[in-house]
Amino acid sequence: MSQFLKSFELSRGRFAAEVEPLSTEQLNWKLYPGSLSIGEMALHVAGVEAFFIRQLTDLQLDDDQKRIEGCATQGVVNDSAFPFTPEEITSEQVKSALAWTHGLVLPYITAPSDAFLSKELVSALGPVITGEGALARMAFHPGYHHGQAYQIKCAPGFPA
Repeated sequence: MSQFLKSFELSRGRFAAEVEPLSTEQLNWKLYPGSLSIGEMALHVAGVEAFFIRQLTDLQLDDDQKRIEGCATQGVVNDSAFPFTPEEITSEQVKSALAWTHGLVLPYITAPSDAFLSKELVSALGPVITGEGALARMAFHPGYHHGQAYQIKCAPGFPA
């Protein structure tokens, strides 16, 4: 078992538990113009996981999977439009994306090979990192957005 698995399961599990029960209206509510909605955050988390695993394993993605992967950067760390419209960001879409990428990540975060850990890739923010760095980021990343989602849910005006 890798050093990253417990952190990933804890942060990813808590993030999923925070966002998966939300309605479409709640998933798309924004704290302020230009901020990410909780649904966009969830698709971004899935997108980063797909983005890393694709680079580390040369995984071939279909068009729907490429849209999810695009959520790693598009409309989040650049000025592009977010790949999904609010009408497409539903509880079912969020659950499906998170389940798909959890399944992608789990075998590698459980028992990564030395080749996987040392392979270089480009992070969503731009720097070149190794597979080990990608696993460290994937173990932490959902926890970061879990805190944001919780704060959004506590904000005045958040839909009941």
